[in-house]
Amino acid sequence: MKLYRFLTGPDDSSFCHKVSFALSKGWDLYGEPSYAFDAASGAMRCGQAVIKNVPRLDYDPEMKLSEQ
Repeated sequence: MKLYRFLTGPDDSSFCHKVSFALSKGWDLYGEPSYAFDAASGAMRCGQAVIKNVPRLDYDPEMKLSEQ
């Protein structure tokens, strides 16, 4: 089964660490990163999709994707 996550964060090193941590846990980058202005906070935000193949056969919407 293939899992999908979309990581988001502020435009700073914490976002890079979040993506690097996912990569270290076996997730792969999927597509191009995104970069947008968040008018509510007045700051730029980053986003990156990641995917991972796991041996599970059944999808459970209660699973914690970050723990897979």
